[in-house]
Amino acid sequence: MDNKRLGRDINFFWDEYIIPALVDYIKIPNKSPVFEPDWESKGHMDSVLDLAVKWANVHRDEGSELIIKRTPGRTPIILIDIPGEKEGNVLMYGHLDKQPEMAGWADGLGPWTPVLKNDKLYGRGAADDGYAIFSSVCAVRSLKEQGVILPRILILIEFSEESGSPDLPHYMELCSELIGEPDLVICLDSGAGDYGRFWTTTSLRGLIGLHLRVDVLSEGVHSGSASGYVPSSFRIARQLLSRIEDENTGKILLEELRVDTPDHRMQEIEDLVSILGEDMVKEYPWKGSTRPTTDDNIEGVLRRTWEPTLSVVGSDGLPPIENAGNVLRPHTVLKLSIRIPPMVDALKARDAIHRTLTENVPYNADVTVEFEEPASGWSAPETVPWLVSAMNTASKRFYGKAAGAIGEGGTIPFMAMLGERFPKAQFVITGVLGPGANAHGPNEFLHIPYAKTLTACIASIISKFPNIS
Repeated sequence: MDNKRLGRDINFFWDEYIIPALVDYIKIPNKSPVFEPDWESKGHMDSVLDLAVKWANVHRDEGSELIIKRTPGRTPIILIDIPGEKEGNVLMYGHLDKQPEMAGWADGLGPWTPVLKNDKLYGRGAADDGYAIFSSVCAVRSLKEQGVILPRILILIEFSEESGSPDLPHYMELCSELIGEPDLVICLDSGAGDYGRFWTTTSLRGLIGLHLRVDVLSEGVHSGSASGYVPSSFRIARQLLSRIEDENTGKILLEELRVDTPDHRMQEIEDLVSILGEDMVKEYPWKGSTRPTTDDNIEGVLRRTWEPTLSVVGSDGLPPIENAGNVLRPHTVLKLSIRIPPMVDALKARDAIHRTLTENVPYNADVTVEFEEPASGWSAPETVPWLVSAMNTASKRFYGKAAGAIGEGGTIPFMAMLGERFPKAQFVITGVLGPGANAHGPNEFLHIPYAKTLTACIASIISKFPNIS
């Protein structure tokens, strides 16, 4: 394979065909179903599906087949089946649903407003990870154009990942014969420690999302007459959260949500810190003199990859300040995002959280807990020698540095599903979400030069897939 030609072809293809498609994609507010319950009637998902299918039909391999699977009441999936010339089965994964808008975008930027600036494409979803289908097609196309002999490749794109992939198990069963048993899984929905090398993700935390509602009255009452006698729903919510989290340290108190970190993952963390150093602290947009929870960078990585955490990500029952009268409110609703370590069973964790929040409630207040689809975390199997070599070779060739390994604090439910279903598969979990990319938050961007080079690395890794017959 001519690697210089590969790099040129991929750069050209990105400039001519992928970036314009991503610009159109950003404009569509295709929020994931958990954030857009009326997604079917809104039609944004159909618009994105149509955009992706039309584009893929123009650029996919002539011998491939594009399949749309759609079950009533469920989000769709796209499958692009590319027959191979040698034994083996490669599954490439991405998703096209998005997180909601989020406040705080800089002037001139917005979630549905694509802006190209300083080699970055700003807007919601391009990096997380709308680029995946386009990059996957590009990588395979570039190899085919050079006559590289490839295994069978199946590109799978879903539309409910940001909701915890609730529809994916259904399609995994429905398409089990088509999917087969992958030898290699390539996922483009993860992050990068920096923009200077190829990164592979070796672990992911799971996620328990829920709404905690505390009711104390059927309607609001003047705070002058009620406060002190009627308990505050917010105070009760605080007490309940303190059963889960030590508010002074952030430590999660439930043993069902904890796990011992394997020694080989601790070594990876030490290697990661040796590469990135203080950049691990600088990557966050700290306000004023705010500091991290620890000055020990190894401990910091451990806390965001192998420790459970609780975040309050939304609320209801709290009026905006300009409309907040002196009223003791009847209820408080908090949306919680609880990250759980790899190897923790999400269902057992969910049950422990439910018990903790609903038993012996202060003042016998009315408490309801509604869970979203739980997702277990994932820890990669040991990487086989050919894949270690292929990732390092690709990274050195296209970035000039050896590949790095990183544990991620986020969740990709599909990986836990595949890890359980296909225990013999190898995994390359990677992505473009490097420092500052800010997926899910304001000013999210795709680092275009990194994405181009990542595409070349993926193509290079696939080209090294061994003869397994």
